[in-house]
Amino acid sequence: MRRLAARLRNSLKDLSPERMALLLAVGLVLGVFPIAGCPTVLCLLAALGLRLNAAALQALNNLASPLQLALLLPLNQAGVCLCGGALPAGGSAACRIGVAALHAVAGWACICVPAGVLLYFGLILAMKWRAAHSLVAVSQSA
Repeated sequence: MRRLAARLRNSLKDLSPERMALLLAVGLVLGVFPIAGCPTVLCLLAALGLRLNAAALQALNNLASPLQLALLLPLNQAGVCLCGGALPAGGSAACRIGVAALHAVAGWACICVPAGVLLYFGLILAMKWRAAHSLVAVSQSA
């Protein structure tokens, strides 16, 4: 396990601030996708499409799993507000589950995707600020 963590750490240390911020933002946003099992596939597709580290993206996906469960009901309620309707009273259980899933995905798309964009730019600024301040500290101590 330590060897795996060391390999993952070594593969991430050479990333630029932009790539690291993209990896973190995409991993967290896709990791909270409200349909179980889908985040794994979405993270794999994102890793291939954006040329990101697939192992790191899957690790972030797994770390976001508790957050996925915690956000399931709030995202569903946001989707209900956005779509303008509650769950249907009649119909089969599968129909009600499907409508609830659509509401949760609508809430995710309207809340988590914009939050992910803000997270991406915030992380870029934070990483560049940290790099600039660490260079200043190194030059002052020399």
